Amino acid sequence: MGFPASAVEAVHTRVRSVGVEVLIIATGVVTYFGIRGATAGSEAAAVDHAHDIVALEKAIGLYVEADVQTVVVPSEAMSTFFNWVYIWGHWPVIVATLLWLALQHRTVYLRLRNGMMISGGLGLCVYTTYPVAPPRLAGLGMVDTVSERSQAYRVLQPPQFVNQYAAMPSLHVGWDLLVGLAILAAATATWLRVVGGLMPVFMALATVATANHYVLDAVAGVLFALAGLAAALWLERRRERRAAEEPPPPVPPPPAQRPAWEPERRRRTWLPDVIPAQLEHVDLPPGTADLPPGTAVAPPGTAVAPAGPTPGPAAGSR
Repeated sequence: MGFPASAVEAVHTRVRSVGVEVLIIATGVVTYFGIRGATAGSEAAAVDHAHDIVALEKAIGLYVEADVQTVVVPSEAMSTFFNWVYIWGHWPVIVATLLWLALQHRTVYLRLRNGMMISGGLGLCVYTTYPVAPPRLAGLGMVDTVSERSQAYRVLQPPQFVNQYAAMPSLHVGWDLLVGLAILAAATATWLRVVGGLMPVFMALATVATANHYVLDAVAGVLFALAGLAAALWLERRRERRAAEEPPPPVPPPPAQRPAWEPERRRRTWLPDVIPAQLEHVDLPPGTADLPPGTAVAPPGTAVAPAGPTPGPAAGSR
């Protein structure tokens, strides 16, 4: 049993659309990491900028990175948990969410895709002009728990694609925020909405606990992500306005119908009251096929009175 042509065409269209989106995302990711890895600033400038950020955090009371590490590093369970959040709660979750949204919720998918690309472009501007060493490389006595206790992260992000001095802003936090908001917008299951809401919170804790980012990096990542989301929403509204302004597709003409005045055609007009299935068993006398409709036909062998007026009673009869 074959599938309807319209269903097959719809599947082909969806597959082509997803294929195009995969190509766009892959090109964006390679470009992002390629530029980020090729434009690493000098170590001395990155360390100086890191100390400036630490001084600013101390001035406003946000410097908690060392205190967080004193709690996390001695605990194997906490260290492993935050390592896993930092490693598996970022790119694997982003890829799975993008695929799900591309197949089921295209509007939310486009919003997330555009928001990530725009915020990523803004982040590249900072990475190339203002390198910042993360806490693990700034000589602050902090431990890189991800590199020391896990090798999975270096597989997901090979060193040749990683800029070691791109701590500011933290798009680990910013992009997880965008993914969490997309899940909240598209998901209907309560547990999935809870996951979407907690994702950026746990990622912010993980970036600090693993000595990969400062608190101000996380704050900047949120601001960059919100800027990308605002631009994505503007593009979404513009796309909706254009769709509303487009003329509707032409309505095909209705199928031709028989005029009301045209009489219904019968299979045989010369025997209107005979059931069609019985016509095969009726032997008609020669010459009766051309009689007008409604003419009575006598069976063969029956005497037929001559046409004309019926004679009256004979004269003188009583």
